[in-house]
Amino acid sequence: MAEAALGMACPACAAAPDLRAVRAKPEASGPSRRVELSLPSIHCAACISGVERTLLSEPSVTAARVNLTRKRVTVTVLDTPEAEDGLIRILRARGFEARPLDCARLSGTRKDPEGRALLARIGVAGFASMNVMLLSVAVWSGATDATRDLMHWLSALITLPAVAFAATPFFRSAGRALAAGRTNMDVPISTAILLALAVSLSETMLSGEQAFFEAAIMLTFFLLVGRYLAHTARLSARSAAAELAALEVRRARRPLPDGTFETVPVDALREGDVIVVAAGDRVPADGLVTEGRSELDRSMLTGETLPQAIAPGDPVHAGMINLTGSLRVRVVGLGDDTLLRRITHLVEAAELARGSCATLADRAARAYAPLVNVLGVGALLYWGLTLGDWRTAFNIAAAVMIVTCPCGLGLAVPAVQTAASARLFRRGVLLKDGTALERLARIDTVIFDKTGTLTTGDPVLIEPEALGPENLAHAAGLAATSRHPLAQAISTAARNADLPAIPASEAREVPGLGIRGHFGDIEARLGRASWVGDASSAEPAETTTWLRLGTEDPLPLRFADEPRPDARQTVSAFRDARMHIALLSGDGEVPVAKLSAAVGIDLWHASATPIDKAAYLSSIRERGGRALMIGDGFNDAAALALADVSITPASAVDVSRASADIVLTSNRLSDAAGAWRIARTARRRMVENIAFSFAYNLITVPIAFMGHVSPLIAAIAMSGSSIVVSLNALRLDAWGRR
Repeated sequence: MAEAALGMACPACAAAPDLRAVRAKPEASGPSRRVELSLPSIHCAACISGVERTLLSEPSVTAARVNLTRKRVTVTVLDTPEAEDGLIRILRARGFEARPLDCARLSGTRKDPEGRALLARIGVAGFASMNVMLLSVAVWSGATDATRDLMHWLSALITLPAVAFAATPFFRSAGRALAAGRTNMDVPISTAILLALAVSLSETMLSGEQAFFEAAIMLTFFLLVGRYLAHTARLSARSAAAELAALEVRRARRPLPDGTFETVPVDALREGDVIVVAAGDRVPADGLVTEGRSELDRSMLTGETLPQAIAPGDPVHAGMINLTGSLRVRVVGLGDDTLLRRITHLVEAAELARGSCATLADRAARAYAPLVNVLGVGALLYWGLTLGDWRTAFNIAAAVMIVTCPCGLGLAVPAVQTAASARLFRRGVLLKDGTALERLARIDTVIFDKTGTLTTGDPVLIEPEALGPENLAHAAGLAATSRHPLAQAISTAARNADLPAIPASEAREVPGLGIRGHFGDIEARLGRASWVGDASSAEPAETTTWLRLGTEDPLPLRFADEPRPDARQTVSAFRDARMHIALLSGDGEVPVAKLSAAVGIDLWHASATPIDKAAYLSSIRERGGRALMIGDGFNDAAALALADVSITPASAVDVSRASADIVLTSNRLSDAAGAWRIARTARRRMVENIAFSFAYNLITVPIAFMGHVSPLIAAIAMSGSSIVVSLNALRLDAWGRR
């Protein structure tokens, strides 16, 4: 919004009553429930306080908290059938755009039982590790005979139940893999843990000198930490389809023959039914306008924030927002036949495909895991048959399995992901999916969206001085009565020129056409060319509205969506890296071509729908290319999910932030190129860690196989390899600081 750019509060915020004392109000009598509403137009701290004060002024509301990042408000309100609709009406009356949010469809993405279970296992393993290490210190300090045996038994009593609980994810995964006739990284991990426990328990029962319960429980702890990091990265990328589904309207208003209306579930509608879409409501189904004029927020389809005039015969789609006048719509598409549902299915399919991407460590483990098992069994058979001493053979086999346990390999990627995430976060880049680093490092194509991505997304009045001070002041007087983005741009231009708006009398907004008012005896109009009276048929290069004062010739007011200050720099950075670059936009050819020339993009496509964008991304993948998609709108959600990796600004709509792998919290587009550079360095660190893990095994395995390494020394060596991998990962953060 223009006011946000100038650091000013919006009119609705200023109009909200001062109710600071209401925050401590007692609860209203009767059962209450929690309601969540979407607030797509809030953008500043004043909006937060304005919304909260407005809601808390209602006797039925006991609590209200706004989340500016997610643009939502959570309200505790008396449980009545019309509670949600009443809150929406109250907010709209104060000038805040509010919409229903289907919390039931989003609740599944907020529950994370697997994550909570992993945290519990990490806590148990960490606590047990500390206690077992304390007991081991006594043994390492020279305890012998009964004292040593007591320490070993106490360690066993702590370690066995702790490992049985904490290492369950590895045991289950290994069991499922073996049952399916394959191996994965959890097979050698589980084998090493079980062997370490078995040998330690055997030595304890036989009063042996060496037991290494601490190795088993510490190995479990470190691997659980890596598993949790990977889990949280995957979890944050799952909610895009749910966010889209939550935009679907659950109810519709259908006119009755007697002139009244009935509210029915959308599932009860049939093709051919006529429904009424009031101003401010979201369209519940695809259809054709049969009656009424209005303006429509079509950003979910085109990505453009400027409303589009709608008239009888024009198509509308489910999920679009009717902004000004009431419409009657004949339903032509329901359920899976709506455009919104087709986009949702595209996103779901893309998320499933992305979730199946194997990491570098996963691919390495496919070859590594069978080899480890073969070496362990081979050592057991060789020394058992050669020496005839199966206890010694078992210890040697355990040493081989422990020294080759893929702990370093398991931490190779998560450790780098953690260091890279910390570095990116300090730069204002939020990494949602750890595997995105690997995918970002391998891209060869960059696809940009236009509005809100390469541009600021806010229209700016260009050449206001051409109007003359008096005409601009009159236009600002009419614009002051509207919240339309173009009207706000006119008001901003007048303020920047230090021109006070000339108040218009009897000013009112005509849905889909413009604003009409009077300056004394002179009628004035500000709006569409055909309504104002302009006879020009030439298509302007910019978005244009017209001002007419009395019988004078209409004057054009032209607007442009300015490129971001660092847009050209970002495009140049990717071009210097020899990337293929393209611009996909739902806007018309003239503004898209103009912006492409301004930022230095040669390949562009205008009037692209979400399906068109998704098809373009699919064609790149079919050709073997790897694409980065940078976008921010509803219409970019499917493309963001289909791309090999995706980036979105923090100002993007919820569904785009959910679809994207990376969010630019700094809102600096140039940080996208910076993230790519860090990703390339991170991938090198991952490759180095994996290479070190293999080199470590090439050196230690022959030594352990020949019986020169005890299980305790093997455990120390294995832990040392994990430390080296972690230190190498920290080099990434040190490089980033430099």
